[in-house]
Amino acid sequence: MKSMTAYGYAEYQTESYILTMELKSYNNRYLEIGYASPSSLSAYEAELTSLVKANAQRGHVDVSVRVKNLKSDVELHLDEALASSYLDAIAKVKAMAASKGMEVVVTATDILSKDGVLSSVKTDTLETYREGLDHCSSIVMQQFRDAKAREGEATRRDLTSMIDSLEASLEVVKANVSTLEAMIRQNLEARIKEMLGDSSYDENRILTEVAVMLNRYTINEETVRLSTHIAEFRKLLASDDAVGKRMDFLSQEMNREINTIGSKSQMVEVNMQVVNMKDCLENIREQVRNIE
Repeated sequence: MKSMTAYGYAEYQTESYILTMELKSYNNRYLEIGYASPSSLSAYEAELTSLVKANAQRGHVDVSVRVKNLKSDVELHLDEALASSYLDAIAKVKAMAASKGMEVVVTATDILSKDGVLSSVKTDTLETYREGLDHCSSIVMQQFRDAKAREGEATRRDLTSMIDSLEASLEVVKANVSTLEAMIRQNLEARIKEMLGDSSYDENRILTEVAVMLNRYTINEETVRLSTHIAEFRKLLASDDAVGKRMDFLSQEMNREINTIGSKSQMVEVNMQVVNMKDCLENIREQVRNIE
């Protein structure tokens, strides 16, 4: 059993940069992966996606990658041909101005500020950070697996305790089935005697009344089905597969049977156990939402 809630963090440092990777996951019906990373590392997302899918089947996973460069990752490029063209043009302008008794002052800054003369080029690429990315992803994924297994085991223990309590209440309910059936018989006998006291009684009406009362109060079928669901739930507890969806379905089925038992019961002892079963099942359903 694995939890959908997990966390991982790793850091890698060289003389040129510090790279950190963080992974957070929480419950979700399907597997969703979100990324926050520099655009230069976007190509690495495909590799991270494969790693996450190899370690998770459900859940929302957020992966964050941050880079701090300790050395400049920008190179300046001078377009000498373009700068030369500007200088030639300026020389002509100066000559024209001098013939008219004017002076033109041009600085190097004026030339460098012209579009295209000086440009910056980022030198960092995916390969620049490849070693750090591989190092951090390995650590983060191991932490991710460990956290899912650790949280999953804790959830397994909690669910086992709660299903034990639910089953104990069910056993009390089963022990009262015979008493409840005796109560049904008494009510039926009283109802039939009442109808037989009427000389014009209808046999079909008696049969209808019997069927209605048996359906209204008998809980034997519900207890049998609930026991079956509990047994199947215990099998899932012992499994290492992704069982969250199946557990959620079983929880719904158990809830249906418990509600039916509660609606049919006329005994205080049974009603008290129904309350406990509902409480246990609510806690179970809350925990199941975090299981992969």
